[in-house]
Amino acid sequence: MHLDLIQTLSLCGDPATPNDDRAGATATRAWVIDGATDLGPPGLLGDQGGAAWLAAAADAAFGASGAADLAATCGEVFARVAARFAAERRRELLGAWELPSAAFVAAQLVDGALEVAWAADCALLHRSADGAVQWVTPVPNRARESADAAALGAGVVRTPAVLADRRRARERAGRRVLGVDAAASAAVVSTARVAVAPGDALLLMSDGFSALVDAYGAYDAAALFAAVATKGLAALAVELRAIEREDAACARFPRFKTSDDATALWVRVG
Repeated sequence: MHLDLIQTLSLCGDPATPNDDRAGATATRAWVIDGATDLGPPGLLGDQGGAAWLAAAADAAFGASGAADLAATCGEVFARVAARFAAERRRELLGAWELPSAAFVAAQLVDGALEVAWAADCALLHRSADGAVQWVTPVPNRARESADAAALGAGVVRTPAVLADRRRARERAGRRVLGVDAAASAAVVSTARVAVAPGDALLLMSDGFSALVDAYGAYDAAALFAAVATKGLAALAVELRAIEREDAACARFPRFKTSDDATALWVRVG
């Protein structure tokens, strides 16, 4: 078996700000990476922000890996990211909140099955050839983030209070993310193994795209995959941004910015 790329989409949340998402696919592997929004100016890694730097470094590592299974692939990715960070960092940290981190989800065909690995809130939906749809990763849940945004009245303005709160959140113990410490990344990654067959399809997403399900309630899992199959990713991107424009003040759907980077990768098992 192999993976066929059907469609891919990656939108910046704001054209004035770099897109911190990355996605890629090979004949046996697919991945989406969502760099955690920078909470300070560039400098740690030169002129590029840490989120974009980490997403690009991990993306390159996933594409370059020749590992035979996903555990080994992830091990290579974590090690390459850590080595690049050690080589390319320019100064000491301003605080632990400045360490680059990312959510990710990756899938790899191994011995006739699909191995999946993830950290944080990137998501993967599997639709079997008979039409059954299931989350392989946990069901997206933005309740905590929405509650934090509502409590701070954050909207689209990054006030000092919002920035301080987000930095504290970034420093919380137990964050399950892809970071610049290979051992720490390996310790928190989650995995699953799924039976697949030719004709099955996968939808890998950053949380900016899965917001259609958990943040905005426009679709459930089955309806989202049906919409992908009938409308395509571009049409869903239009719907996503329309919802966000209509709630530009982030009042109906509390969040920290009007629009997030949104990335989706639709692949089929061939």
